[in-house]
Amino acid sequence: MYDIFMQSIAQDIKNNTYKRIYLLYGPEDYLRLQYRDKLKNALAPGGDSMNYTYHEGKGLDISDVLYTADTMPFMAEYRLIVLENCELNKDAEEKFVEYIPSIPDTTVIVMVQAEVDKRKKLFKAIQKHGKCVEFEVQTADTLKRWIMSKIKGENKKITERTIDIFLDRVGSDMANISTELEKLFSYTQGRDIITEEDVEAVSTVTLNYKVFDLIDRMSLKKTGEAVQMYRELLSMKESPFGVLALIARQFNLMLQISELMNEGLSEKTIESKMGMSGWVLGKYKPKIKLYKRSRMRYIIKRCAETDEAIKKGDMEASAAVELLIIEAGSDNIQ
Repeated sequence: MYDIFMQSIAQDIKNNTYKRIYLLYGPEDYLRLQYRDKLKNALAPGGDSMNYTYHEGKGLDISDVLYTADTMPFMAEYRLIVLENCELNKDAEEKFVEYIPSIPDTTVIVMVQAEVDKRKKLFKAIQKHGKCVEFEVQTADTLKRWIMSKIKGENKKITERTIDIFLDRVGSDMANISTELEKLFSYTQGRDIITEEDVEAVSTVTLNYKVFDLIDRMSLKKTGEAVQMYRELLSMKESPFGVLALIARQFNLMLQISELMNEGLSEKTIESKMGMSGWVLGKYKPKIKLYKRSRMRYIIKRCAETDEAIKKGDMEASAAVELLIIEAGSDNIQ
């Protein structure tokens, strides 16, 4: 659905016919900010500071925003107001909700938020009188198509397997992917083929990738190596909470895949249900064979208990996660 709405923004820009207010929200920063900038470039071209107003963060004076919105644009068709990650108190939100139906035809307000509460009157008012567009984390298939289009734009070639390896290393954040692709393009300058060796040489791996390797050591009962990897992550200023959350996530994924395999589903069906490529699924399968489902459930339970103990102050965070890694990699769990 959000693809349709993104296309509708592009159509608004093409036709020069705009809603009075837009809400761009969701976890995919790259797309959210890209469409913010598309609207800005269309409505306030050439750095038009006379008809463009930007507000960010706390301390927003909603009365000032509404006064600006009621002001006719100067020698231009539209006045643009961008409100990015602004916090409104209850009174300001009520005043804004009441104002939205009367936004002048010469004003466009663009709200940009990482998170929204769809139950609130403000969201419903924008939905009724404007356009709400959610930018979700993209699926693996969508990311692959996007990456391939960028690679073709550089007149280069890459195999699907190499794209899988690339995504596995750099994650699904589109801004990070874009940065890592630029590194690849520079590294392979003068060559038209991007290889697996190129990806491994220059791409910066995410914390998720590193935790996957840590779990690999745990599954092989190489507890000492797992602990050493964890301590290296801490020395790189990674948060124990972040590591713990990813350990829990990885074991949840392993458990889900194991249960689907136990149902006798085909690999293609599992790939579809899990939203992952065959190459990534292939990485999980050897680990799954080393863990009984009861053991995976126990580790997931211990992750939740460790998180609770840390938050209650019963255990120090870094030590608590290290103890969990030792326990999860031991032979005592059945």
